[in-house]
Amino acid sequence: MKKNLHPDYHEIEVVMTDGSSFKTRSTWGKESDKLKLEIDPKSHPAWTGGKANINDSEGQVARFEKRFKGIKIGK
Repeated sequence: MKKNLHPDYHEIEVVMTDGSSFKTRSTWGKESDKLKLEIDPKSHPAWTGGKANINDSEGQVARFEKRFKGIKIGK
């Protein structure tokens, strides 16, 4: 059997949108990394039955708003 065939499987911390966290094992990142979720079962409309809330921290919406902050569209 080939050696070093499988990816590294280690413990990480997952941080939910409400700030709560839990530890799990994953191949994502490195040992002791934190995976910060932007959407999860506590905030996704498919599970909550409500409207989607954009919880964008350091994401694309924030970059878009920063880039196009002063632009006005009109006649």
